[in-house]
Amino acid sequence: MAEQIVRYNLQYAVLKNPRMAASLLRLHFHDCFVMASFDGANQFIPAPNSSLETLISNFKQQGLDIGDLVALSGSHTMGKAKCSSFRQQIHDASAEEEQYDKYERYTTFRRILRSICPRSGKDNRLAPLDFQTPARFDNNYFINILEGRGLLGSDNVLVEEDHEGEIRKLVWAYASNQELFFASFANSMLRMGNINVLYGNEGEIRRNCRFVNT
Repeated sequence: MAEQIVRYNLQYAVLKNPRMAASLLRLHFHDCFVMASFDGANQFIPAPNSSLETLISNFKQQGLDIGDLVALSGSHTMGKAKCSSFRQQIHDASAEEEQYDKYERYTTFRRILRSICPRSGKDNRLAPLDFQTPARFDNNYFINILEGRGLLGSDNVLVEEDHEGEIRKLVWAYASNQELFFASFANSMLRMGNINVLYGNEGEIRRNCRFVNT
């Protein structure tokens, strides 16, 4: 009954604290990519300002393709990020950009973020990755980045730096079809869960997930 027990306890934990869902997704991603290794984290975990080329490379090193990259990026429809993760992009806009009406929606979004995260200090202040439905797992993430309202630079590059258009097509597909996103996300989660699987005595179940057992 392992799966039923895990499912029940996860549902209880998320009901008690909705942010726990995002935290567990993040934990799963980090553990699959770096096996909770400090050196691996510095090498393989994409930075919040990563370019699209870097993101593709990071995922490719784990045997994941651009379809997995786009689907798994959708996990940013939940959770929060520290000010230090998005400060640069919200304070780097040009004066010319801010004066055009076509940027009005993004400018308003940026002003909200600036009120949360000033040019210096307040590094640990938090902002939701998805301002529309921050505690619900849905496809709003893709709608947001199509409108230039991704919180992290590494979110917006999926659209801004996709010169071939293949990634943008997936973003559009998920933005317009939530069930398609759910199915793709589940499939990519399974693929990610099969990275570097340990068997027998190769690994350990940690008593504290931050530290190797002593």
